[in-house]
Amino acid sequence: MKKLMILFAALSVLSCPGWLSAQEPIKIGCLFDLSGPAGHIGMPSKYVAEMLSERLNKSGGIKGRPIKLIFGDSESNPGKAAIEAKRLVENEQVVALIGPTRTDSCMAIINFIEKAGVPTIACVGGTPPVNPVRKWVFKSPQKTVTAVEKIYQYFQKQGIKKIAVINATDKFGQEGEESLKALAEKYGITIVAQEKFDVSDVDMTVQLSKIKAADAQALVCWTIGPSGSMVAKNVKQLSYTIPLIQCHGLPDPKYIELAGDAAEGTIMPSTKLMVAEQLPDSDPQKKLLLDFIHEYENVRKYGKVNTHSGYAWDALMLAADAMKTAGTDKDKLRSGIETAKNYIGISGIYNMSPEDHCGLGLDSMVMVKVEGKKFKLIE
Repeated sequence: MKKLMILFAALSVLSCPGWLSAQEPIKIGCLFDLSGPAGHIGMPSKYVAEMLSERLNKSGGIKGRPIKLIFGDSESNPGKAAIEAKRLVENEQVVALIGPTRTDSCMAIINFIEKAGVPTIACVGGTPPVNPVRKWVFKSPQKTVTAVEKIYQYFQKQGIKKIAVINATDKFGQEGEESLKALAEKYGITIVAQEKFDVSDVDMTVQLSKIKAADAQALVCWTIGPSGSMVAKNVKQLSYTIPLIQCHGLPDPKYIELAGDAAEGTIMPSTKLMVAEQLPDSDPQKKLLLDFIHEYENVRKYGKVNTHSGYAWDALMLAADAMKTAGTDKDKLRSGIETAKNYIGISGIYNMSPEDHCGLGLDSMVMVKVEGKKFKLIE
């Protein structure tokens, strides 16, 4: 009789839905550019997401449930991003989505995400996905306007009032141009020359020659990827004497590698990740950043970190932290992300709100300069 009672109790536990659900993995979709022109950003995002999910699962997962990442390759193509987002949400039934990698891909899936009601934390540099604020969409990198303000504050301290701008014709470049123009008057800046190029261009000397003839005190370039290195090379070839300021998408060892000697002296806004060792010990991010770099570079040997490396970490952590208190109900999870406060991340300290689905301020960025093939903190 005693054995029968024990067997009955065991069967009761095994048949309990709560016990079963506690063992089911939490499926989170990761939509990254794992191939194509932005693959050098998307693949590290995949590595970081896997690195963090392993760490979280070793510590017990989310309330005893392991995290299971399901990846989709948007192939640096907005159309493919839309297809993969639909697959992850409808076929895989993910409770949240991390990514995509690029602004145009995020804009391509926004209507679907809003209708499907899936919390999505994008890893894109552009502002449009969160401006205007959309119910279900957040982002972990700084907004473009934040990077522009950081640059303009630097110009004010340097007494620079007249600048030239060269930007890519893609959405990221266009947004940079628009933000630079929109905030110029506020910071006492006059744009005296402006040129454009296509991201596939391999030479910008014609545009840069026109700019050189203008009376500018600094040149601002707004692009991401290899084209930024090409601008730096062309600037050096033309013997510019004014500083070249790159955007927040280029603090990356790959930029220095591609630009070579032309990278020396270029300045840009960056996350603190790129100069972690140079931060004061009092900086609340420093320990996390150094631990992250050690695991990424020395333990897992993924290569050198870049300013994009932390985006997927922060996106996944924001989702995971919200799940710890709100659970996996999508609406409650969305609210949990929206109310995140003082989360110390790789890219900054996040304070989300219904009015701000990015949560990073000017204090999340620093200005860096390339010196001796390394990034140096200048302010």
